[in-house]
Amino acid sequence: MRSRAIIKWPKQVTTSLVEQLIKAERNVEKALIVFDSASAEYANGFRHDEKTYGVIVIKLLSANEFRRAEDIVERMRKEECKVTEDIFLSMCRAYGRVHKPHDVMRIFQKMKEYDCEPTLRAYVTVFSILVDENQLKVALKFYRYMRQLGFPPSVPSLNVLIKALSKNSGTMDSAIRIFREMPNHGCIPDTYTYGTLINGLCRIGKISEAKELLKEMETKGCSPSVVTYTSLIHGLCQLNNLDEAMALLQEMEAKSIIANVYTYSSLMDGLCKNGRSSEAMELLEVMISKRHKPNMVTYSTLLHGLCKEKNLRDGLKIFDRMKLQGLKPDAGLYWKIIDIFCDNHKFQEAANFLDEMVFEGIPIKRVTWSLHVKIHNTVVRGLCSANDSNRAFQLYNSMRNKGISVEAETFEYLVSLFCKKRDLHKTMLVFDEMVSDGCTPGEDTWNELVCRVWGRQKAQEAADLMSELLSGNQI
Repeated sequence: MRSRAIIKWPKQVTTSLVEQLIKAERNVEKALIVFDSASAEYANGFRHDEKTYGVIVIKLLSANEFRRAEDIVERMRKEECKVTEDIFLSMCRAYGRVHKPHDVMRIFQKMKEYDCEPTLRAYVTVFSILVDENQLKVALKFYRYMRQLGFPPSVPSLNVLIKALSKNSGTMDSAIRIFREMPNHGCIPDTYTYGTLINGLCRIGKISEAKELLKEMETKGCSPSVVTYTSLIHGLCQLNNLDEAMALLQEMEAKSIIANVYTYSSLMDGLCKNGRSSEAMELLEVMISKRHKPNMVTYSTLLHGLCKEKNLRDGLKIFDRMKLQGLKPDAGLYWKIIDIFCDNHKFQEAANFLDEMVFEGIPIKRVTWSLHVKIHNTVVRGLCSANDSNRAFQLYNSMRNKGISVEAETFEYLVSLFCKKRDLHKTMLVFDEMVSDGCTPGEDTWNELVCRVWGRQKAQEAADLMSELLSGNQI
């Protein structure tokens, strides 16, 4: 009754109307209400068919509601509605998208249970998903099974096979051999075939062979795509052939092949790694002028290069551009900027960026733990060197509260600073926490304590305490 109240259906409910309403609904729960409401209108003679079932399955899969999608497919069988190959392949692609190749195989094997005999298209789709997921042993075994069933080689299936063999240097020769044998099977290599091989050759540094294939494909009437050129540009950049890579970009433009963000990012990466970050910055402006939106990889590449060259001004410019575009720098990128500040003895600015990290909610994860430790300890020591005792102590307390490890050297910097300030309270607080953390004070730190805080008259008492602490650490 509730679903009837939400949607007022016309007297004649049609398949196209139900499809249209489900597709238009962004909320998957509301889409299900539309679906169920339509099937409740039996008085008007409407029953779901493979089209309306298919559209709700796709809606559920797009929301990663895999179990509910499978339940809908089971419901189709119970209602004697044919489950099409397209529905099964949609499920396979969805599981592939979330990197679940075992579920891809499970769904594929279910097809026959639903009286849906897989066609060559289904086999090639599953084969391609397995290759994309780097399940290469399973993929090649699956291909052999497909051939045993009598499916002949086709351009799509051989393209996937070549892609699988091109992923490893050890099987690259086999990929080339199959490529050369394609015409014997009545299969003419296409742009995708050439692009796959060129990408594989570039990945293993065989740029000369890749360039020969580029020439060959053009003589055979296959137009190189932006992906093909980007593979070559990336390969050339990896070998530091930057001028040749830049020449390829100009060649693309001459052929009206529009470079994409990955093309520009590959060139920027090569330029930055070779100390040519200023040229990479110029390329960024060209990229933006052509209405290509830089992504996280683009900005990270530039920032790493600029920071490597200690170019703080342009580094900060890129950092700000990222944030204005809505991209969130991670702990690694913050560290790059903070490290330059520290190199330039701008420790207060470095501390400000640490505060910004907290404000932006940059999480301390297991994989970034050591980086957070390094950043915090470096900045605290820098603040101590700059004689900024208040900010150093504030950041030190923040580290303790977050459970970030304080290094022995940082403790010694803090003790030395507070000794010089003759701040007995903070000196002893840090000293006690240093010892409780299992850090043994060095001779210089101990002398600082004796001479500056306790005074010469208590030197013997201090020496006794030091001996006691040292012996306690040895037990």
